[in-house]
Amino acid sequence: MHDAGLPVHRRHSALRTCLTVFAPYGLRATYHHLTLSAAIPRRLEADPDSLVRAVEELHEARVLWLARTEEYAAQRRAEKRAGRRAVANPPPWWLRSWSESPNRSWYEDPFRHPSLRLPEYVRRQNALLDGADLPGCPACGDEGPPLSHFTGHGWVELCAGCAWVLAPCPCGQRHPVVPETPYNWTGLWRRAHMGNDGLPNPHWPGR
Repeated sequence: MHDAGLPVHRRHSALRTCLTVFAPYGLRATYHHLTLSAAIPRRLEADPDSLVRAVEELHEARVLWLARTEEYAAQRRAEKRAGRRAVANPPPWWLRSWSESPNRSWYEDPFRHPSLRLPEYVRRQNALLDGADLPGCPACGDEGPPLSHFTGHGWVELCAGCAWVLAPCPCGQRHPVVPETPYNWTGLWRRAHMGNDGLPNPHWPGR
């Protein structure tokens, strides 16, 4: 990612490899977030440094995450030595199953993730894990009224800012979130939603 001597498209492919290791919003949603926060243009040659900005943000968040996972691992070892082998419920935010998690929407509609920079999101999740009473949506902090979504069984309340599930369906089942804007991974990967100036494409359907 940092090697300016490599072809820019090879460096871009390396970003995808990084996201398979650490992607707080899920691979596709985290990639979409980075295209916006780092202003990665549709034509990579227009701003190769945008790739460095993207990986630096990802790295900063990962350092915070690694530190917390090490603390958690040490805590679990101590608990097991004391005879407490059961894992806390709910588990830490990074161990949540996406299919059962309130952030499931980000995997199904990668354009509806939080707008927070990744380090800010990690800090927020760590604070909640420590028992902090933070205002607004647990994921993004949005304090506006939720969106109501009818599932056929009942109503689900979603955060208006990031589609985090604030109140699940009364039936107790998880229901898929239909993307507001149709997309495919190829178009997302090629940044059809971005212009060559690093700004969102005003002609993209999602705009």
